[in-house]
Amino acid sequence: MKAYAKLADAVAVADGAEMESEGVGVSTAQRSVSRSILVVEDDLDIAYLVDLHLRDLGCDVDLAHDGLSAVKQAFSKSYDLIILDLMLPRRDGLRVCQQLRAKSNYTPVLMLTAKSSELDRVVGFEVGADDYVTKPFSIRELQARVKALFRLVESLRTPVVSVRPKMFQAGDIVLDVEKRKVALQGQPIDLTAKEFDLLQQFIQHPGRVFTRTELLNSVWGYGHDGYEHTVNSHINRLRAKIETNHTRPEYVLTVWGVGYKFYENGKGDA
Repeated sequence: MKAYAKLADAVAVADGAEMESEGVGVSTAQRSVSRSILVVEDDLDIAYLVDLHLRDLGCDVDLAHDGLSAVKQAFSKSYDLIILDLMLPRRDGLRVCQQLRAKSNYTPVLMLTAKSSELDRVVGFEVGADDYVTKPFSIRELQARVKALFRLVESLRTPVVSVRPKMFQAGDIVLDVEKRKVALQGQPIDLTAKEFDLLQQFIQHPGRVFTRTELLNSVWGYGHDGYEHTVNSHINRLRAKIETNHTRPEYVLTVWGVGYKFYENGKGDA
């Protein structure tokens, strides 16, 4: 154990100096967030060394040295990450990973393996591993992968609130997405379904130039050659309903040789 302590201290000093020189050190904020990690590794020197450097990241670390013990500990306590060796006594890492994935709560798994063949990596991913590190590995790489998995899990746990506008206004036009109604100068306009979809596509992207094919794809769901006249005819009918003078449009403008765009400030010159 004394030999290990000297080895660990030497590696810690070397890695720490290298990380500091390259600006890869752990911030105070990162240290303040305590994560719980289970390290499953039968090689005691590697296990203790990984333990040491994970604690440098501010993590709480538990160790297991065989597959059965790992399963027992993983099911008795909730962990933020499990670092799992592939070759283990009493139960190999692949079987352990399969059992972990049977749990209701998801825990990311980082696989440690001395094998570097593609097949081993593929099988590891198929049974549920999230990432892997091949021995011999760099402590810095291990720490980087651990932090990357923490970021991934955090992003998945953070609810993404997508707020899509329900009302659009451009000049004298007001479009209500939910009610599928359009008003011009406060008066309702009767649009067909495709005319409404076309206007919504334009009003949501003021100033963007759309080709006829792009409009076919986004509004009609297809972009086959020879159907451009469909866009032209609907543009003409839409202009007749929203433009003061459809021969000199102020909203839906023609971009010659390209397609159409909706004027950015509501109205403009054709």
